[in-house]
Amino acid sequence: MPRMTAARAAVEILKREGVTNAFGVPGAAINPFYAALKASGGIQHTLARHVEGASHMAEGYTRTHPGNIGVCVGTSGPAGTDMITGLYSATGDSIPILCITGQAPTAVIHKEDFQAVDIASIARPVTKAATTVLEAAQVPGVLQQAFHLMRSGRPGPVLVDLPLDVQLTEIEFDPETYEPLPVYRPAASRAQIEKAVRLLNASERPLIVAGGGIINADAAELLVEFAELTGTPVIPTLMGWGAIADDHELNAGMVGLQTSHRYGNATFLESDFVLGIGNRWANRHTGKLDVYRQRRTFVHVDIEPTQIGKIFPPDYGIASDAKVALELFVEIAKELKDAGELPDRAAWAASAQQRKATLHRRTHFDNVPLKPQRVYEEMNRAFGPETRYVTTIGLSQIAGAQMLHVYRPRHWINCGQAGPLGWTVPAALGVAVADPEASVVALSGDYDFQFMLEELAVGAQHRIPYVHVLVNNSYLGLIRQAQRNFDIDFQVNLEFENINSPELGVYGVDHVKVVEGLGCKAIRVTEPDQLLPAFEEAKKLAAEFRVPVVVEAILERVTNISMSGSDIASVNEFEDIATEPWHAPTEILPLT
Repeated sequence: MPRMTAARAAVEILKREGVTNAFGVPGAAINPFYAALKASGGIQHTLARHVEGASHMAEGYTRTHPGNIGVCVGTSGPAGTDMITGLYSATGDSIPILCITGQAPTAVIHKEDFQAVDIASIARPVTKAATTVLEAAQVPGVLQQAFHLMRSGRPGPVLVDLPLDVQLTEIEFDPETYEPLPVYRPAASRAQIEKAVRLLNASERPLIVAGGGIINADAAELLVEFAELTGTPVIPTLMGWGAIADDHELNAGMVGLQTSHRYGNATFLESDFVLGIGNRWANRHTGKLDVYRQRRTFVHVDIEPTQIGKIFPPDYGIASDAKVALELFVEIAKELKDAGELPDRAAWAASAQQRKATLHRRTHFDNVPLKPQRVYEEMNRAFGPETRYVTTIGLSQIAGAQMLHVYRPRHWINCGQAGPLGWTVPAALGVAVADPEASVVALSGDYDFQFMLEELAVGAQHRIPYVHVLVNNSYLGLIRQAQRNFDIDFQVNLEFENINSPELGVYGVDHVKVVEGLGCKAIRVTEPDQLLPAFEEAKKLAAEFRVPVVVEAILERVTNISMSGSDIASVNEFEDIATEPWHAPTEILPLT
C-alpha cells in the first residue's frame, strides 16, 4: 500500500474529485498542505491578497461552469475567520466551495496556542459540514464525504480543518483506486409532475418562476423547452437570470421590490398560477406576501425539502432536483401536446410581450455629472450576449439588474442572499480564472469597490484580465435611499476633497491612481458620450496587457433608483418613465 503524508493524500483526493484550481494564502499551519500542492502538481494556485478574497474567488470559480468546485486555503486562525463571509455567501446561494484550513497541532488546540481557534464551531452554522480532523487516517474519508455533501441535495460549502501534525503524519493511501462517493439528489415522481401539470393546465394565466436551482442543476435548456411546449411565460429570479434569454418571446421579465422590471411586476400581478422551480421565494422578490400570493395557485419544486413551506405554504410542493423534475415536465408536456390536450396560451404570452414593449424605464440622459441609467445603456451597447456580468449589492447592482440584459446561464454571477460589500473584485477574478477566454465585466459602486480593491493586484500578478465598471457617486447610495424613510442622511456620504487630486472636487478617493498603483489600468469618464469609447478601449487594454481594467463613471451625487419598500404593486419609479423610443434605446423590445 502506498504511504504518504495526510496532506499529500488530501491533494491527491482534490485532483481525483476534479479540482484544478485553488485560491488562498499560505501560513505556518497550512504549509505542509502547500508543500504537497507543489510536489504533486496538477492544481493551479492563485495567491490572494486577503483570505476573504480567496473565498470569494472560489465562489466566482464555482459559479462559472457546471460541476466546478472552488477551493480556498488558509490557516485556521485569522484566515479561517476571514473566510466565514465567503462560506455564508456560498451557503445562501447554494454554491459548493471547499475551505481547507491549517490548524495548530492537536496537542495545543485548546491551549490558546498562536492562531489556534475552533474554526469548525465558528463555521458550522454557515456550512453543510465543518470538521477538525484529529486522526490522520481519517483525512481521506473526511474529504470524500466533503465532496459528497457539497454535491448532494441542496449544494453548499464545507470546511475541513487540518491540524499541523495531522497533515505531516504518514498514512496508507492508494490514490489510484480512490473513487468519489455517489451523489444524492431527490427526484420527483411521474405522479407528482403529472399533478403539477394538471394544476398548470387548469389555470388561465400561468407563470414559471425560474430560480437559481435551475442554473445549479444545469437545466436551463429543459426549462426553455418546457416553457415553449406549454406556452408559459417565465419570470427568472435574480439568481435564475439567464436561465431563459432576455430576448426570448416567453421571457416576461423579473419580479420584485428592487431588481425587477416594470413589465415583470405587471405581468405577475395579472397571473393566476405560479410554478416555482429551484427558487426560495426571497423577500426582495416577493415583497408583502398578501399581495404576492393574492388569488394565485402556487406549486413549488425545490431540491431541499425544508424549503417547501418555509416562506409560505404552496398549494402543492415537490422535493426534487430541478433537472430531474424538468425532464419529467418536458416528457409529460410532449405527451399532452401530441394528444392535443395543452391549452393555447398564445394570447396570454402575447400580453406579457406587449407589457414588455410598453413599460420601460428611461435610460437615455445627457446629464453631467452622469446619471447611472446612461451607464447601463452604454454597457448594453458595448458588451454583447457572451458577457459574464459579476456584481454583488447596492444601487449599482439593483439598477444593473433593471437595465442590463442577460442571455445565457451563468452570465449573471451575483451574490444574492448575503450581498457582502467587496465581493465583486475577487469573484470576478475567480470567474476569469474559470473561463480565461470569456468577456468578464464586473459592476460596482464606489464603496463595494473600495472594500477589497487590493485583490486587483492579484489580477495584475497572475495576468487575469477583465473589465470593471465602477459607478462613483461618493455615497452609500442604497443606504442613503433607505434612510429617506427615517428622514436622515447620516454617515453615508463618502465625499472629501483629496489634497493630492484636487481635480476630483468632493469625490474623494482617486481610483485611477489607486488602480494604477496596483498594477492595473483605469479610465475615468465624466461625459455621457465618453462612455462607449471608454468601454471599447477597456476591452482592448484588457486584451493587450492581460490585467483588470477599471472604467470609472463619475455620477451625480444623488439618484433614487426604482424600488418599493413594501410590495410589488407599489414600486416608486422616482425618475420619469420612458414615453418615446429614444428614452430607452437599448431595451429588448422597442417602445410601442
